[in-house]
Amino acid sequence: MCVRAILLLITLVFTGEGWSAEPGGSSPLRYLNLDELDSILPPDAIVLIRPASIEEFLTELDGVPPDWSAVYGDGHHAPGHDERLFALNRERDAKREGKQALLKRVVFTWSGALSRYDPVIGGFPIALGPKFIKTTWGMVRFKPEETPGNLSIATDASQQGFLEGLLEQHHPVEIDVVMTGRLIPEESIVYDFSHEEEGLGLIMPFVRVEQVDCVMFRP
Repeated sequence: MCVRAILLLITLVFTGEGWSAEPGGSSPLRYLNLDELDSILPPDAIVLIRPASIEEFLTELDGVPPDWSAVYGDGHHAPGHDERLFALNRERDAKREGKQALLKRVVFTWSGALSRYDPVIGGFPIALGPKFIKTTWGMVRFKPEETPGNLSIATDASQQGFLEGLLEQHHPVEIDVVMTGRLIPEESIVYDFSHEEEGLGLIMPFVRVEQVDCVMFRP
């Protein structure tokens, strides 16, 4: 049985109550439906998890997607490629200045996986990794200005025993690390190309993180 299904059977273990962590540090594991996420976020925050909401936000900031094929040209190593990419970023930076969307709080998620309980920190360390979201603008990868360090899950005794049991049985415990913050004005969005797929556009919003929440969404 998958971990999410197991956890659905014991929702009392994760009540969703508790507090939000500053970037880095210890946080409770919240157990929520996706439509309950707003309840733990600042009231003015824009949730950028689904492609449609990300596309709407990018349109507000930058109007239309880049012509990736024109910028890419004949490839990464072709003459003029770097210059075109540099020009795209400088042009969009200039047009973006002063837009109200730059001031809005945004919410994005990274993937998290729990490691074995560490008695020294009194919690379960979290291994973090970025998510790549496919949109009509290209692949989007949110980047925190500083990746939250030393994140861990704080638990009570019953939660600790339950999670330790799962990990001992080699069940991966995967969560979403929800980060809330604001775009960094001087480098709010960077346009680049994927190093995994030829010609695929990559969009990287840079965010100064103010709040971190660890969530397991109900299936």
